[in-house]
Amino acid sequence: MNRNFNGVAPKVLTDMPERIFDLLPRYVEKYGYKDNLFAGKENGQWVKYDGRRFVEITDSISYALLELGVCKGDHIAIVAGNSPQWNMVDFAIQQVGAVAIPIYPTVSRNDYDFILHHSETKIIFINGKLLYSKIGDIIAQCPSIEHVIAFHPVDGLQSLDELIALGRAKAAPDRLKAIEDSIGTDDVATMIYTSGTMGTPKGVMLSHRNILSDIEFYSPHYLIDETQTALSYLPLSHIYERSVQYSHVYLGVSTYYAESIGTIVNDIADVRPEHFSTVPRLIEKVHSVIMRKGHKMKGPKRAVFFWAMRLAERFDETRRNNGRIYLAKIAIADRLVYRQIKESLGGRLRIIISGGAAIQPRLVKTFAAMGISVVEGYGLTETAPVVCTNSMPTRMIKAGTVGIPCSNQQVKISDEGEILIKGPNVMAGYYKDEQRTREAIDSEGFFHTGDKGRFDEDGMLMITGRIKEIFKTSMGKYVSPALLENKISESPFIGQIMVVGENRKFAAALVVPNFEHLRSWCQIKNIAYTTNEQMVKLPEVIARYRKEIDKFNKFFGDYEQIKKIELLGREWTIEAGEMTASLKLRRLVIQQRFKSLIDQIYSE
Repeated sequence: MNRNFNGVAPKVLTDMPERIFDLLPRYVEKYGYKDNLFAGKENGQWVKYDGRRFVEITDSISYALLELGVCKGDHIAIVAGNSPQWNMVDFAIQQVGAVAIPIYPTVSRNDYDFILHHSETKIIFINGKLLYSKIGDIIAQCPSIEHVIAFHPVDGLQSLDELIALGRAKAAPDRLKAIEDSIGTDDVATMIYTSGTMGTPKGVMLSHRNILSDIEFYSPHYLIDETQTALSYLPLSHIYERSVQYSHVYLGVSTYYAESIGTIVNDIADVRPEHFSTVPRLIEKVHSVIMRKGHKMKGPKRAVFFWAMRLAERFDETRRNNGRIYLAKIAIADRLVYRQIKESLGGRLRIIISGGAAIQPRLVKTFAAMGISVVEGYGLTETAPVVCTNSMPTRMIKAGTVGIPCSNQQVKISDEGEILIKGPNVMAGYYKDEQRTREAIDSEGFFHTGDKGRFDEDGMLMITGRIKEIFKTSMGKYVSPALLENKISESPFIGQIMVVGENRKFAAALVVPNFEHLRSWCQIKNIAYTTNEQMVKLPEVIARYRKEIDKFNKFFGDYEQIKKIELLGREWTIEAGEMTASLKLRRLVIQQRFKSLIDQIYSE
């Protein structure tokens, strides 16, 4: 049965501008007193950019783009890591009416070749020497590209600093203002190529209205304001993090860009943010670091630590069923354990916003017990991106759900269980692909997500799998891989997992261990090993994982249960083409790459 659900909002934002670049003058007017709109590491030191300096540099880039012949509607690609300069280029492109095309730096050469040719990119901004050595030949073979500009110096290429200097010398404020006045809220602001789990990338066209209408209605669900500082590390090439940065400009939040994923923990301690956005993988890694410290403790201190962590896993994040005695124990655990953990995370962290994949409920509970709200949400590139979110002001936070729909959207569950979305945030369409656009958006204006879901008794959405990823075993039974994977991933032993078994007798799984947790376990059990590859072949390790899988098999019917597993000695990565840029499994790639191993599972 179809079911519609229109969300609720804790408040309404009344002064959202019509174009994304209008956020900048608004920021200067409201928050011009602040000295750190954006900050990034340069030569190991934090360099801050206040609103006025940021706008001056952004305008200079816009003037330079006009001098290079950029016209309204031209396509300009950005291929670089996060930095305040990335944001400057993004806003500058929008101000001249061009379309920003962000590309994740580690996509495959085939994807680069397709995107640059398909989009007819006119100018490309690249990070530096390493990236240019990787794709310089592809750029040279793309006839539409007229200029290549490097964020960091590359011999033979114009640098961003030189471009800024050109703009300052050729300042044309009246011309820029006239172009800005011609840009409408329904004009395309950006085009993002979805990496996809199969097939060629699709160019998602998002207008200013798409993105700003989404920010207007999801921002009130987070208790965030201009007094706060955020740390950012998710790539700006994704609409999720980019949208978050736009919301930060609107709210007056100061954003610091982490130097790298490898420095994230140190950066958190250094910046001391009140919140950050992430994907579950990082939360799992942070939790693993915390647990590893506990394993190194001795005697009573170790016993108290693990008592406190076990207590936290029972916390009811909805605050409905935490009894008085239990909360008294939590208060004791806070004094003895939780405060030290929070101090290692900067001491001020209160909110972690999680998206991109399902997060383990026990992690939501654990951090909630420590006074850190993990606010999970759901969205897609095509929906600009947020559709649903757990909500702090309305106290609708529940592990295992992605929250309530934003109140300007209609979310419907079809007869087949597919999540359908209608609202001003739904994309304008796929670039040069009317057929795929018609397949994605029906005659009533609903976008078909391909995700399966249902609403619980509180009207909170639960993601239950993918429509096209359900497979049938040779015994005629249907299995939802995502359902099993999400549940089994609750185990601290599991890093990544992919369930297989289409047209086979039973379901099996390729399992990538959480190596940090597994190494700690081996240390406790005095199990010697040299490499990850050797460790996963040890009989004791295989037996422990078999036991772990059997524990979770009890949640499923006999025909769904994982009968056999194979442990892998390395993680699946974006660089190897096994994960999308948004950290989803490329199932076909993994199946092909590990075909012999899968065949071996079923040959025994």
